[in-house]
Amino acid sequence: MTTLPASDIQLPLFLYAQREPLTEKSAWAALDEHYRDRARHFQLERLFAADAKRGESMVVEDVGIYLDYSKNLVTAETMALLMQLARQCGLQDRIDAMFRGERINSTEGRPALHTALRKPPGSRLIVDGEDVVAQVQEVLGRMEDFAGRVRSGQWLGHTGRPIRHVVNIGIGGSDLGPMMAHEALRYYGKRDIGMHFLSDVDGAALLETVRALPAEQTLFIVCSKTFTTLETIANARAARDWLVAQLGDERAVSRHFVGVTTNTGQAAQFGIDPENMFGFWDWVGGRYSMASAIGLSTMIAIGPENFRQMLRGFHAMDEHFRSAPPERNLPVILGMLTVWYTNFFHAASQAVLPYSQYLKRLPAYLQQLTMESNGKHVTVNGETVDYPTSPIYWGDNGINGQHSFYQMLHQGTQLVPCDFIGFWKPLEQGGERHELLMANMFAQAEALAFGKSAAQVRGEGTPEELVPHRVFDGNRPSNSMLVEQLTPYSLGTLVALYEHSVFTQGVIWNIDSFDQWGVELGKALAKRTASQLLDHRQPLHHDSSTNALIRRFRNCSRDDNLQQARAA
Repeated sequence: MTTLPASDIQLPLFLYAQREPLTEKSAWAALDEHYRDRARHFQLERLFAADAKRGESMVVEDVGIYLDYSKNLVTAETMALLMQLARQCGLQDRIDAMFRGERINSTEGRPALHTALRKPPGSRLIVDGEDVVAQVQEVLGRMEDFAGRVRSGQWLGHTGRPIRHVVNIGIGGSDLGPMMAHEALRYYGKRDIGMHFLSDVDGAALLETVRALPAEQTLFIVCSKTFTTLETIANARAARDWLVAQLGDERAVSRHFVGVTTNTGQAAQFGIDPENMFGFWDWVGGRYSMASAIGLSTMIAIGPENFRQMLRGFHAMDEHFRSAPPERNLPVILGMLTVWYTNFFHAASQAVLPYSQYLKRLPAYLQQLTMESNGKHVTVNGETVDYPTSPIYWGDNGINGQHSFYQMLHQGTQLVPCDFIGFWKPLEQGGERHELLMANMFAQAEALAFGKSAAQVRGEGTPEELVPHRVFDGNRPSNSMLVEQLTPYSLGTLVALYEHSVFTQGVIWNIDSFDQWGVELGKALAKRTASQLLDHRQPLHHDSSTNALIRRFRNCSRDDNLQQARAA
């Protein structure tokens, strides 16, 4: 049990700011000197030639993940200096503060307690005098009861028919998390219940989602903490209108809509029965929420026990991150390597390349996790940073990527560190296809690292004029991660691995990884602009470009409405 007295939680807003600027730390200066004098000249081919056991020594295995980071532009000295920087930045203290429930989300004065979502039953964490784990377990219990009734056919729609389709309505983490988890764990899903995800406020999104769905057997899960999220509520209202039009009765809403929200009043006004509302807390950011009630659609798809297994995987990585020494700590190693490439090699992006069709949505999920967390330009105490922060995260299923963007990875002019993720045991029996899949993963990492010289190309009899085109420079860094099999447990470990890697980066950069003020301005302007598009009498006070765009839209929509009226 961890107890934090309420009096101790009222901390100064920027308690967690580093007093000494990052670039003035001695470890930073040592890394800078190491980079300028040696590391920028590193050649992976030479590093491997100098150490026959490099591929065995630069490996960490824990929590079911085997991480080979030997194909990085680092030596043992580099890694020691990176870990020294982590210590000087107080990483362990920040880790401990997060797990204690202190208000490390300093700009919002909140804890970041996503780790409490996956603590096992019976454990305790007291924050502000309340046991947050008990609250989490209470919601999980209600989720399990509801999911069990839907899966078994006991939950009946308005006309008395069981649910056969579930539509998750959310945006951001309320969409990306459940969608990614559903795709990743589709193998474990209940095949007679179709899962659908609606986030885009474009009318075509709803149209194509419900086009072939039987209203009497469709359940909508509205995921909005405040029940005021513009896009989510617009989609929820449109879905409700569709349902009522199909079934002809407003009373149907209470049997076909449930809410994941803390605003029970607004949800009840919408027509959702309070018994069918599942809450979560302001200490859970959207991009960290897939283990909360936001995962209700995931639980319906894979079942309560598989959902619990996913939580166990999350928790196992949480405990590893909290207790393992930095040199053997998977998230710390990944996070510090990102700092290394971002701040010293000036790599602007990082690719995530899962060799699994099931993980095709993982790169999109990680885009929000990393870029919304660490895409910040000021430190926690409001000072402008003088170093790069979050790189751009991107990627795709590895095999598809090989025939799409790998050309740039191999022969382009930008350095893009890559994370390869693969499994040594397939879920399906496919003859030799899994060996072929993994052969591609290993080959791509090898090709990126060691390339192909002009001499090798010439030795193949290539005409001289084509030699430059067929040369691969190599020396492109990557991590390779191997996991036994894609299961709910291993998915939890992988997601938590990246969560804590992101946190590690944020601590080094001295930024708040848990706020997201950067999304607020566009949302506020969109509300004002939406009213101006709906009411053409409203005056425009934007810049000349925005004003012209709005007038153009108004004129075109007015002409379209006139044509429709004449046709009628």
